[in-house]
Parts: sequence; C-alpha cells; structure tokens
Amino acid sequence: MHVPLLDLTAQYAQIRDEVRDAIDRVCASQQFILGSEVAAFEEELAGYCGIRYAVGVSSGTDALLVALMALGVGPGDEVITPTFSFFATAGVIARLGARPVFVDIDPATSNIQSRAVVDKITFRTKAIVPVHLFGRCAEMGPILDAARVRGIAVVEDAAQAIGARDEEGRIAGSIGDLGCLSFFPSKNLGAFGDGGMVITNDPGLAETVRVLRTHGSKPKYFHKRVGGNFRLDALQAAVLRVKLRYLDAWTKARRDNADRYRALLQQADVLDEITVPADVPGHIYNQFVIRVAERDRLQVDLKEHGVGTEVYYPLPLHLQECFESLGYHKGEFPAAEAAARESLALPIYPELTDAQQKVVVETIRTFLGYEAGGDL
Repeated sequence: MHVPLLDLTAQYAQIRDEVRDAIDRVCASQQFILGSEVAAFEEELAGYCGIRYAVGVSSGTDALLVALMALGVGPGDEVITPTFSFFATAGVIARLGARPVFVDIDPATSNIQSRAVVDKITFRTKAIVPVHLFGRCAEMGPILDAARVRGIAVVEDAAQAIGARDEEGRIAGSIGDLGCLSFFPSKNLGAFGDGGMVITNDPGLAETVRVLRTHGSKPKYFHKRVGGNFRLDALQAAVLRVKLRYLDAWTKARRDNADRYRALLQQADVLDEITVPADVPGHIYNQFVIRVAERDRLQVDLKEHGVGTEVYYPLPLHLQECFESLGYHKGEFPAAEAAARESLALPIYPELTDAQQKVVVETIRTFLGYEAGGDL
C-alpha cells in the first residue's frame, strides 16, 4: 500500500466544485491582484484568528520579511530566533542586514527555549521571532515578559500553526506584536501556490504592512519608503476562502490521526525506541514528527515500503554555510543538533486512513526488529 507524505488530490476531490466556482468568479471579474477577494479573505481570516487586522501577502517568507521591515529592522540590529526552523525564519533577518541571534530548542517540544531568550538580549536586540514549529505553540509568556519591559517587538512565525492555541488558549500569531502565516500548498490551510498573511492588533503596523506590500507607495506612485511587491493574488485568496471553511474539520482529522498513531505505536510496543509528539491541547499537527536514533536508515526503509516521510530539518540554522560568519560552532546548541539527527515526519494529512497508518506503524515495528505481536 502506498502512503504518501501528503495527498492533496484527496483534499481537492472534496472541494473541487467549490474551488472551481471561486476561480471562475475571479476570472469573470478579471481582477487578479488584491481587490475584493483578498479583502474578503483578510476579514474572514482575521475573524478566524481572533485579531483585528490581517494583511495578505505573497508568501510566508514575505510575511516575515515585511513584518520586520515594518518594525524598521536593519543593519546593526539583532533579532533572536531559534536555530531549529525553516530557513526563512533567519534568512529574512539577514536579508535586512540584521544579525540572527540563535537560541537552542526545548527537546520536548522542538520549540524555542523561551527562558534562554533573556540571556541573548542586548542593547542591539530589535525583535524576537519565536517559531510555533510543527503546529505546536511555543511558550510565549517568558518571551513576552522579557520583550515588554525592554520595548522589544515580538514577531510570531506561525507559518506552521494556523489555528493552534497556546496553554492560555491564545491563537498562534495573535499573541505578539505581529504574526506571520504561510499558505504554501502543504500547510494545513494551503493555497494553489504561494501566499501568506501578516496579522496584528496594531492599526499602525497593519497600515505600514499594507503600504510596504505595494512598493511602499501611498498614494499610488508616491513613495515615502521603499517596500516591495508582496501582494497576494486574488485567485489564491478565492481558493483559500473555500478552504478556510473546512479548516477546523481538517484540524480535527489531523488530531485524530495523531491520537491513532500514538495508540498504534504503543500497541506495537516500540515507544522505548521512538519518541512521539505529546498530546497537547491546541496542537494542530502541521507535521507529526517522531524522534528515533536510526532516523536515516528508517527513512530509507519506509521509502522502500512505499511510505513517504520528510526530515524537518537536517541541519540547524547556526551550522548553515551561509551563516558561518556569525561564528557559531558545532555543539553549541545540542538540543537542536540532536533534533536534526533524529526527527522524522510521518504522514498526518486529514484524509489518511486507518489502514494506511497501520502500514506505517507495522513497517516501523518490523524495521526495529520487533516480531509482529498480533494485528494492529
């Protein structure tokens, strides 16, 4: 049985007619950049996230970039962020001429060690960018406390966490000064291409992001500052408006699949050798990432048995060649380096079947050398 890491065709089959109607509506309007579709999606998403303002942009990466631009991040500034994340988290900091200041992760959550952030703050610290990795909210309390007393902005990288809630029930992206979302097709709310959103309760920051996404012009052709082309396409907004109506149901299915994995892996009696994500309220499981010592060999074996997986992420940011000049060295952030060696994402998409999950777990059990202990 083939078990892909992600099956977007199964999702599309459910919503095909609605999506095509939405695309036809945009085609009939011939309004493809920003416009009423984007405005409607911004309003609907702001409501979903429980926040006042949402500004559609061209990608999750550009959401992070324009958020930092709106804060005035630039040369000479430092921005604190975890070393275990997708490259864009640190890449946008470097693109603005600022210095990424890395922090290790909590091995139990793969999120930033929030209390370690305080030790990294200097007079140059302009912002802190915590990441809600894999769909689980980072611990925000200590970060917010440290930032507020020092007048430092907090920008949440919630690219993998739309709809996730922290331990206080707050929605990812709505907790700091600005939140950044991604609608890359593999995300829980995925577009038919790239797309992103900046969300905030601050009207001034929202307006600044709106101006920056159109080359910094207001009114048109008059530029008080340099922005970029960070506009969201109307076609993407129309598709995302359809998908947003299904997001809660898809999130529940992901949580159900995560519960089933935990039960099956426990039944397979392999939890002494595999660490699974904890069952935390508010986790939306953009990925279901296990930790296993023989990660690379297991990934090869799963592939040979038709099971798709992915390694998020094989090399922490502080060890990336492009950041050599920052002076970090191997062994400096041991939790992140261990996660890079051991983490493996299993299929978790909403349409995943019970039978497919059993194939995944049985393959893992066989790889680890356990004899079948009865049907899973």
